[in-house]
Amino acid sequence: MKAFDFHVHQRTGDRVKGGQAWASAQKLFGSQASTAVDLADYYASRDMRAVVFDVDAETVDGMRACNDTITDAVAASNGVLIGFATVDPWKGKAAVQELDRCRSRGMKGLKVQPVTQQLHLNDRRFYPLWDYCQNHGLPVLVHTGTTGIGAGSPGGGGYKLKYGRPVPDLDDVAADFPELVLVAAHFAWPWHLEALAIARHKKNVYVDLSGWSPRYFPAEVIKHFNSVMPEKFLFGSDFPLLSPDRWIKEFDELDLKPGVREKILFENACRILDVTTEGE
Repeated sequence: MKAFDFHVHQRTGDRVKGGQAWASAQKLFGSQASTAVDLADYYASRDMRAVVFDVDAETVDGMRACNDTITDAVAASNGVLIGFATVDPWKGKAAVQELDRCRSRGMKGLKVQPVTQQLHLNDRRFYPLWDYCQNHGLPVLVHTGTTGIGAGSPGGGGYKLKYGRPVPDLDDVAADFPELVLVAAHFAWPWHLEALAIARHKKNVYVDLSGWSPRYFPAEVIKHFNSVMPEKFLFGSDFPLLSPDRWIKEFDELDLKPGVREKILFENACRILDVTTEGE
């Protein structure tokens, strides 16, 4: 395995058509990648595996995602893809039931986007979801920091960045659910120092490096994964907004200590998901 991409989008259900918010993200990233690409073929051709998911924010935007599209793609991928479920947290018990159904179909984690789903992670109304994930060993991949969704549009499309700040939200959940693996996606810029502090303080918190071209990584992020905690970082591209080819090419140009590259590209992900570097 060359790499394990921990952050790959596949738009499903009502979200296939995209919409203006997604278009704004594509414009921000200058993305030319097709959302219709066969992800299994794409990653297999690169000798990679990938975590694939969508985001259901039906309560907020009226567009429902379809987890079955993900599970079907995973089942047909010959082990290349691993699926993370999405649920609309505002649906309460129904959200937990959907997560349980997804787990029964082989989903290995949960993806949450607090900015577009408009929620604070530490709101007690959502604790049954985190409790379920902790009890069943499902990692939670959490969007943190700013977002390309709505970027550059008037009022940012109505999306509020406060939901992406890791302190206190992510930190509270990490403390209240100490056996729950939490992955802070995009290292929470511009609050990346908060994300780094949480990951260093709490054993159950990791950081993914998706959504950023490595040549633009903040110096503090590089310092942390190249010294004090290389075991806490995960390669993620944010495909199709950013391609894994570009990400890895620029990552290879960084001056890294021995062993760091392998940890970030695939070893840490394999450990979190309990798979081998050759497959499950």
